[in-house]
Amino acid sequence: MKNILLSILLFVVSSSWAFASSPVGKWKTIDDNTGEARSIIKIWEEDGQIFGTIEKLFRKAHENPNPRCVKCEGDLRNKPIIGLTILENLKQDGNEWTGGTILDPENGNTYKCKIEVVENGEKLKVRGYIGVSALGRTQHWVSAE
Repeated sequence: MKNILLSILLFVVSSSWAFASSPVGKWKTIDDNTGEARSIIKIWEEDGQIFGTIEKLFRKAHENPNPRCVKCEGDLRNKPIIGLTILENLKQDGNEWTGGTILDPENGNTYKCKIEVVENGEKLKVRGYIGVSALGRTQHWVSAE
């Protein structure tokens, strides 16, 4: 009986840990230079892959409240930034989600991407890179939930 209870307890604890490490939810992006909030990204899972869309922008009074992705190419050119899918096709690989891409709407470039939930689910470590992960930049997004 003790073994069964212990097994159930371990299952519940490991299941809650796996759930807590999921990037699904809303995340606040932070400007690298100013430390100010830039946007809210909504991340969801679909068919075992992670995607993320810009849900809200934090704009100053003198800034266009509804900017478009003027530097994006193809079908994304001149699309509204709010509602733009910027994270695509990330698949879980241990504690990280990898193999997908991230779009930077400021310069229109798409980069390889990997993400990882850190600090007990309070932050999302987002790394965009070209070629190998060493050639990139990391941001830490903050939970918005």
